Amino acid sequence: MPKKQYSPEEKLKIVLEALKEERLITDIASEYGIHPSVIHRWKKELLESADKVFAVSKNAKAAAKEKQQQEEEIENLYSQVGRLTTQLEWLKKKSKGILPRQ
Repeated sequence: MPKKQYSPEEKLKIVLEALKEERLITDIASEYGIHPSVIHRWKKELLESADKVFAVSKNAKAAAKEKQQQEEEIENLYSQVGRLTTQLEWLKKKSKGILPRQ
């Protein structure tokens, strides 16, 4: 019989239930049909990686700020291209009236 695969959401639900300490881990394990040591392992993995949640949050804020700066830079460049295109067209029209045709 193949082992049941638990999604990250299911694992989190089980571990959070264990962290509440309202029931024994053996009872929780029986309910979900898994060995108590599995819950202990998942609990340990969650607690060891909990600090990464805040690091990701910090990195996400930095990435969002950088993205905003890039979008502003792009907007400025588009504006500059527009001005230069307008100036170029004006100069082309102006030069047609000044320079003799060949």
